[in-house]
Amino acid sequence: MEEEYLPEYGPKWSDQRAERLLGALVCAVVGLLLAMIITVFVRAWPSFAHNGLSWFGAGGSVEEELNQIYLSGLSGADFVYTFHGWQLIWSTLLITGGAVLIALFCSLFVSVFIVEFAPEWMRNILQPVVRFLASVPSVIYGLLGVLVIVPFIGNHLVTESQKASVAGVISLSGYSLLAAVLILTVMIAPLMVSIFSDGLRSVRPGWLEGSLALGVNRWRTTWKIAVRTARPAIVAGTVLAVARAIGEAVMLAMVSGSVAFAPNPADGVIFIYEPSRPLAPTIVKNIDSLGSPPANATLFAIAAVLLFSAAFFSLTGWAARRAMRKYGATA
Repeated sequence: MEEEYLPEYGPKWSDQRAERLLGALVCAVVGLLLAMIITVFVRAWPSFAHNGLSWFGAGGSVEEELNQIYLSGLSGADFVYTFHGWQLIWSTLLITGGAVLIALFCSLFVSVFIVEFAPEWMRNILQPVVRFLASVPSVIYGLLGVLVIVPFIGNHLVTESQKASVAGVISLSGYSLLAAVLILTVMIAPLMVSIFSDGLRSVRPGWLEGSLALGVNRWRTTWKIAVRTARPAIVAGTVLAVARAIGEAVMLAMVSGSVAFAPNPADGVIFIYEPSRPLAPTIVKNIDSLGSPPANATLFAIAAVLLFSAAFFSLTGWAARRAMRKYGATA
C-alpha cells in the first residue's frame, strides 16, 4: 500500500496544472493582442487603400479633410477618404523627438547623481519622489500646463510683434510646440530616471572599485564604466519613454493648441511658439466622428500608424539591447 500511495504525484500534478493555467493565460493575452492589431488594421484599411502612400504626404488642411470625410459619411452618398497626414506626423516627430532628447540628456545626469554622488539621506528622498512623479496621471500635467506654462509663454515670451506677424495665418496664444515639449519632457523624465538608475545599480561594484584603485577619478569611472555598462538599460528606458510620448493624447490635446498645423523651422524663433497637434490628440478631438464610416476608417488609420510606430521602436530597442549584451549589464 505504501508503494501505491506515491505522494509525490500530488505536487507534480499541481505543477502541471499551474503550468497549463499560466500557459493558457499567456495564450489568451497574446490572442487579445493579435485580435487588437488585426482589428485596428482591418478598420484602417479603407483609408490606406484609397490614399496609398499619399496618406503620409503633405496636402491640404487636415481640419478641412477630416470635416469632409465626416460629412461624406453622414450624407450616405459616395464616401470621401482623401487624407494627408504629414502635418500630424511632423508635429508628432517634433514634440516626441524634442521631449525625448531633452529628457534623455537630463535624466542621464540625474540618474548618475542619484546613484553615484548623492548622499544616502538625499537618495532615500529622491528615489520615491521620482517614482511618484512617473505615476502622476497625464491630465494633471496637462492642467498645470494650461494654468502655468501656457499663460507664461503667451504673456511673457511671445511679443506683440510676433503675434501680429502671423496673425493672418495662426494665433500665438501660448498653446504651442514649446509648451507641449516642456510638459512632455517633465512627464517622461521620471520614467527614464527610474530605469536608468536601476541600470546603473546593476553594474558590478568590483569594476568601479578596480578603476578607482587604479587612480581614475570618480566622475571618469562613472562615465566610462558605469554609464557604458548600463547602456542596455538606457536604451530600454529611452524606448519606453518614446512609446509613452508618442501615444500621449490627453495632455497634448490640452496644451499643444489642438490645431493641425505644421510648425516651420524657417519661421525662426516663432517656430517654437506655433501651435501643433500630433497624431494621438487628433483621435481624441475627433472621437465623436466614429459614427461616420470614412471618419471611422481614418481615425483607425491614425491609430494603426501609432501602433506600428510603438512596435517599431520596441523592436529597435530589443535589437539594440541584444547587441549590447557583451558589456555584461542587465536591461
